[in-house]
Amino acid sequence: MPTATVTSKGQITIPVKVREALGLKPGVRVDFYKNADGDFVLRPKTGSIMEMRGCLAYAGPPMTIEEMHEAILDHAAELDRATMSDAVESKSDGEAA
Repeated sequence: MPTATVTSKGQITIPVKVREALGLKPGVRVDFYKNADGDFVLRPKTGSIMEMRGCLAYAGPPMTIEEMHEAILDHAAELDRATMSDAVESKSDGEAA
């Protein structure tokens, strides 16, 4: 198991195997989280959402936020219709579904 020593300034050098496993490169910031057991976990700090710009291809014309919201709602409604049970439509008068 990799180990590190804390210096008098409170610094450590993260072992190579750990840096490689976490994908840490020089200049990358890390966040420390306290888990339910009281132990600390370190993770590379995630970047800004702006770094995601261009990662998904879209060949259509630019859309407004309102158009995006409408498209999302339309798709959610389509998925909802596709998963609805037809029990309500097939029941007789007064029968529970």
